[in-house]
Amino acid sequence: MTEIEDTPADPGRPPAEDATVPAFWRRLGLPGLADVHVHFLPPRLLRKVWAYFDAAGPLVCTEWPIRYRWGDAERVAHLRRLGVRAFTALAYPHRPGMAEALNRWTLEFARATPGCLPSATFYPEPAAVRYVAEALDAGARVFKVHVQVGGFLPTDPALDAVWGLLADAGVPVVVHAGHAPVGTAHTGPEPFAALLARHPGLTAVVAHLGAPDYAAFLDLAEKHERVRLDTTMAFTSFFDRFMPFPGGELPRLRELGLAGKVLLGSDFPNIPYPYAEQLTGLAELGLGDDWLRAVCWGSAAALFDLT
Repeated sequence: MTEIEDTPADPGRPPAEDATVPAFWRRLGLPGLADVHVHFLPPRLLRKVWAYFDAAGPLVCTEWPIRYRWGDAERVAHLRRLGVRAFTALAYPHRPGMAEALNRWTLEFARATPGCLPSATFYPEPAAVRYVAEALDAGARVFKVHVQVGGFLPTDPALDAVWGLLADAGVPVVVHAGHAPVGTAHTGPEPFAALLARHPGLTAVVAHLGAPDYAAFLDLAEKHERVRLDTTMAFTSFFDRFMPFPGGELPRLRELGLAGKVLLGSDFPNIPYPYAEQLTGLAELGLGDDWLRAVCWGSAAALFDLT
């Protein structure tokens, strides 16, 4: 496990390794980091997810060694050493009948884990409206939907009432809507745009900046007041190998970030590089300290009313 030291900040250098992450956010004058794309799953399911990555399954299709293959307590402790003051416990089902049990686990995990935002999920099935309402009553503050893994369109009629319920509640949904890493018939900007046409008031956070269709998802974030984007895996050497962010779109990314519509995401622990690399990639964009402050803390703090 990486030791985190109180390393003096170098104003001209982004964090090169996890040990220097606290110096990064202290230099920006932040109380820490807020990461809206962190996964915690029931141990048996997490082992299956890691095995899928190890095998480079059909929705991965590339070598993907998990960097932080630790137990829950070790991973929570590492987030705290990094200074991640607020984080999610995103889970997602790949078949009917899973979501309700996942919600019980993730909500209990949040109750037992200071700093964890109570997280929940859903799947297109008859019980979804009931158990989403129950999760909201139990304090869920963020939901996760992965249409690629789940194998369904976001406009599936079985979810129409669920989206309406979440839009009315104003509770954010982190949506893996883009094609990355492998596109399917259910991913891409068009199905997500169709969802927003039905539910324009939905508070949604598009995972991975919508990679690889960055420009189209930037368009949607500009058009819809409550649509945001998370930075998960973008601007890392791993992601840049096969879906780099287009440099010509950086001015729009800067404006959206300053407007509170770009949030830090990491995909911790399911990443093949140190956590610090996500922050390094953001810092090296040269979009300014105000942008970094908004992305790494301020925008999530406003969205989730963090203190």
